[in-house]
Amino acid sequence: MGTWDTGPFDNDTAADFADTLDDVSPAKREALIRGVLMRTVDATDWLTEGEEAVAAAALIAAQCPGGDPSDTPYGPKTPMPAFPNDLRPLADEALSRVISNEAGPASNWVDPEGWKQWRANLNRLRAVLVPPPPTIPLFDAEQ
Repeated sequence: MGTWDTGPFDNDTAADFADTLDDVSPAKREALIRGVLMRTVDATDWLTEGEEAVAAAALIAAQCPGGDPSDTPYGPKTPMPAFPNDLRPLADEALSRVISNEAGPASNWVDPEGWKQWRANLNRLRAVLVPPPPTIPLFDAEQ
């Protein structure tokens, strides 16, 4: 497996997933992304599509407020459709599974020196996908 950096498309599997998205009609892209995320969330053993789930989550996060564009040379070349909001929590849950499975995608994606940066990148995606609720003051301290 070829891995070269800590970004969401920086390995052969994720780059191949981007190529697959480019090869299908725009109407089928959402279904491909949703399927990868659902299979990752529902996996009971090895996360066989963890790398694809990270790439899919990055594409969804790119459409969220505060999201970074996915303009890497290894990502999809064609524009993605507008994804429905219900994919955001699904992508977040898939990333949670990937992050918590240290023996899975993380061990194949990066070497130990890059693991902290890789995990920080995934946590950044999660924060964009499902931002924390706004804090509401319980009382006005200036009264």
